[in-house]
Amino acid sequence: MRLNLRWPSRAEDRFEKWIAQRHQERVLAGETTPQGPCPGEDFLQKLARKSKGIRLSDPRVDHAATCPACMRRLLTMRREHQSRRQKIIFATAVATWVVIAAVITVARHELQKHSLATNSAVVSETVNLWDAGAFRGQQPGQLQSVTLPAARVRLTIVMPRFSSPGQYVVAVTHGPDGSGLISEAVATTTNSGQQETLSVTLDLRHAHAGQYYLSTTNEQDQASYYYPLQIR
Repeated sequence: MRLNLRWPSRAEDRFEKWIAQRHQERVLAGETTPQGPCPGEDFLQKLARKSKGIRLSDPRVDHAATCPACMRRLLTMRREHQSRRQKIIFATAVATWVVIAAVITVARHELQKHSLATNSAVVSETVNLWDAGAFRGQQPGQLQSVTLPAARVRLTIVMPRFSSPGQYVVAVTHGPDGSGLISEAVATTTNSGQQETLSVTLDLRHAHAGQYYLSTTNEQDQASYYYPLQIR
């Protein structure tokens, strides 16, 4: 005996569907004669759900397939069952998307918090200009190169030898003439032995890596001194 493992074609599927449709029309039109009493609601519910617990040899199946009243009830139950399944699938899909959206939102929020915390962190740096050469205005000289990160910097400056005490404006600019201001702060020197020091906070987070100038300006005599600055 040879087994026919060929899958039915679409034409065959359409033909079988047409036959089933024609049978339903005949039953609903009262053109068939059912045998036996109508089965209960529980049985029709199981039949509508295509329960595997129902055997096709059960006489109630034959009755439901030929009884107009049972057929109408069976078709209604099947539509209700399919509608419930669709609602469950839709609700599950919505719940899944809500969970995914919540996870993405929480992850993005945590990433933003981490990024904000990183960007808001203050980095402490010390620049020792005690023995540094500088130039005043456009006057050239032997210059010490200074390196600072692109961050919020709590900068301590050891002022050059013989610097006058008092209030200074500390600035980071693009040019050696004070043009292209990036950040500035005002502070008063603190004396430590023979050295004068300044402590300021400069916001360099938006500065791109490259060449800049760090300047100190004494507010009393308006003397500005510039030092090459490399922001990394």
